[in-house]
Amino acid sequence: MTLAAPEAFETHNPDGRGEVLFLCDHASNAVPAELAQLGLPASELNSHIALDIGAAALTRWLAGEFGCKAVLGRWSRLVVDLNRGEDDPTVVAKLSDRRIIPGNAALDAVSLHDRVESYHAPYHRRITAEIDAALEHGKVPVLVSVHSFTPVWRGIKRPWHFGVLWDRDGRLARPLLTELGKINGVVAGDNEPYSGTLENDCLYRHGTMRGIPHVLIEVRQDLIAEAHDREHWQPLLARALRDALQAMGPPTILLTRALKIPGDNTMDENTRTELEAAAFRRLVAHLRKRTDVQNIDMMNLAGFCRNCLGDWYREAAAEKGITLEKDQAREIVYGMPPAEWKKRYQSEASAEQQAQFAKASQTKTHS
Repeated sequence: MTLAAPEAFETHNPDGRGEVLFLCDHASNAVPAELAQLGLPASELNSHIALDIGAAALTRWLAGEFGCKAVLGRWSRLVVDLNRGEDDPTVVAKLSDRRIIPGNAALDAVSLHDRVESYHAPYHRRITAEIDAALEHGKVPVLVSVHSFTPVWRGIKRPWHFGVLWDRDGRLARPLLTELGKINGVVAGDNEPYSGTLENDCLYRHGTMRGIPHVLIEVRQDLIAEAHDREHWQPLLARALRDALQAMGPPTILLTRALKIPGDNTMDENTRTELEAAAFRRLVAHLRKRTDVQNIDMMNLAGFCRNCLGDWYREAAAEKGITLEKDQAREIVYGMPPAEWKKRYQSEASAEQQAQFAKASQTKTHS
């Protein structure tokens, strides 16, 4: 049984373009009436434990500035934390910054399930729907999640103006760090003050595991808590983000972690990686056997060929600091030097094949 509550999310600028989807997990300090303020006084609900101060206003402004949509959480992070997986023990916090949350302290399993189903699942379904809609229209969206952090944590001042959080996909994070670093006097933290590698958090779920370009931006709260401060910092962030998006180039699907079997949370990532490697080896073995299958036909029908696989292998090696020459990497797929394979097995392309290839080459995946 789900709880009776209004929509779990807000869609801002719903007619905006789909190139960038802005997200704000901790946008609000509101608590549904039936949860009776979680037993907290108003002073606590107005503090950083209940929301990311300034993040919602910044997110709405960015969505308007970029002409894109934004999805924002409607309820306090103390009701349910939208930046945690459903099975995370902290998805409903019983303790936050050393404060006990009375309305959460004695939550049983059934009540926890209802809380997640009512206030967590709809938000993530909406993000999934927005991504699916963009992909169905042939666009790979970029996810930008906006958060804020306290200037002082347990008595220690934090030096960063912005934090850029990311996991293994640095396509947008790296250029954004570069652009923020160009702003006079700005200190930008690379996975500071938090780590961007939390499994099953919002961007892990919708970005990493779907191969969608993404970044989480943390802004120090004293920079955006008030409108007059946001007026200074918003344009600086927007310019850095625009330049980073341009530096990233056209967004594509890029999978950087082992793929999960739907509904199976028991298999560890090393095992999944081994299975993926086994599938790759089987594909390579199959292609080595099927020398009758021409690269040009693969390109015309599927948009990739043996050369693509070799190039992707080379790029993956480069990410690990291993340098391979183009023909070295392609030989792994061919089973012999590419020139030798061409001499033995490549047939003359027909005029029709060449015409199809010329069309396909407009979106080719390898050099």
